[in-house]
Amino acid sequence: MDFSASSVSYPAPAKLNLMLRVTGRRADGYHLLQTIFRFIDYSDTLRFHVRNDGVVARANDIPGVPPDTDLCVRAARLLQQVSGTSLGADIHLEKRLPMGGGLGGGSSDAATTLLVLNTLWKTALSRQQLIDLSVKLGADVPVFVFGRNALAEGIGEELQPLDLPPAWYVVLCPPVMVPTAAIFSHPELKRDSKKVILQGFSGARDGGSGVISELQNDLQPLVVKRYPEVARHLAWLSGFGPALMTGSGACVFAPFDSEQAAQQIFAQRPADMQGFVAKGLSQHPLYEPT
Repeated sequence: MDFSASSVSYPAPAKLNLMLRVTGRRADGYHLLQTIFRFIDYSDTLRFHVRNDGVVARANDIPGVPPDTDLCVRAARLLQQVSGTSLGADIHLEKRLPMGGGLGGGSSDAATTLLVLNTLWKTALSRQQLIDLSVKLGADVPVFVFGRNALAEGIGEELQPLDLPPAWYVVLCPPVMVPTAAIFSHPELKRDSKKVILQGFSGARDGGSGVISELQNDLQPLVVKRYPEVARHLAWLSGFGPALMTGSGACVFAPFDSEQAAQQIFAQRPADMQGFVAKGLSQHPLYEPT
């Protein structure tokens, strides 16, 4: 990826949680997790124009997301603060990933902002420094900076790279926004799952131990109970094999061995169900080995 020109478009890919277990809760209220992140080739897109006056601004309107609360703007200002740079940026964000869908859109946008501006501003922070910085923006941001499919533990910052086999995914997007904070704070949420030892995890429909039918998303039962549309989409997709909710929802997904198989199932969806077919990625599009 060429980082040299401000006119370049940069991807902020979605993620799927192939497993999500809540294993405890810290005294400060943060939840301890064990989850598997997989990047897919469906993304938001960002463009950056470097400014010399130090101003960080979003260049376009996004309904429901005030600029000052936008994770992209917050990420840029955090990098400014830590690095001491006098530069600023206009950030143009083309949203494709649904908000409140569990696909990590805002977190991915923030990570792409950190990665790109670190280069355009010549602030020269290491990847690990950016990961440490990104924890301040949210639990899902570090994995996008990390750049590899990963097993994540702790609050999401303890990352181990995973090599996952090729897979295609049908992703359905129920027309609801699930508030992550409300789900994590709900008294009925299961918070005592045991950690699992992953051996031969594939995350594909077949082939090897650890297919998603053997795994779980501890947030799913609560979300399905509270959001009938999530339950309906998940029930339909489950009719074709193992299906799971990603993150705190609302999106649900099922893995397939080929694009053809995924497209065939996607074409059969009810007319009122929206979504897409995506390929699993081996790494983040902006990942550069150090």
